[in-house]
Amino acid sequence: MRREQNVANPDAPFGPRAVFADNYPLDEFYAARNTPLPVIGRIEAGEIPEPYHSLLVHNADMTSKLESFHKGKIHIKPLARHTTDNEYFREVVLLAEHSLKPVEFGAIKIILDLFPNEAQQEILEERRPLGKILTHHNIAFSSKPRAYLRVVADSFIQSALKLDGEAFLYGRRNTLVDAWDRPLAEIVEILPP
Repeated sequence: MRREQNVANPDAPFGPRAVFADNYPLDEFYAARNTPLPVIGRIEAGEIPEPYHSLLVHNADMTSKLESFHKGKIHIKPLARHTTDNEYFREVVLLAEHSLKPVEFGAIKIILDLFPNEAQQEILEERRPLGKILTHHNIAFSSKPRAYLRVVADSFIQSALKLDGEAFLYGRRNTLVDAWDRPLAEIVEILPP
């Protein structure tokens, strides 16, 4: 369920940008399953304990942070996907290559026509996280975290992250932008305990 409004941003060279809810695009996947969202609350960056703070509070991509923290490559396991015009949505678990341990659960909307054709193909192949694709294709980008989140893991997230029961998780609502400040992707990123 998309919630957005247009707001004028005088600093943006491409006009107004949509403003989305803290749980977007995760809410789209829950709506498609006809299940209620887990309890998600906004918290301040300073309230996030380590090691989650170091993994979430930055302007880099999550892939490089997770690979550094877990000392190895990260791969995606798609859980759901759909495409609307030039918008590609996917819900995924990121897995550490050596252990296949889940290291992130998330949902992402990618604006495909802002990527070169080769990068678009790689995105649609669903093998590598977006951060790796951006780096591989030398696409300049930065992260703009919009909110930091505390999430009560529901049964779906528990299953995706292989958790034994209810857990409080930390995450962020992030926007990846290109060198012209155009949104490449809207993301909810949630880390396991």
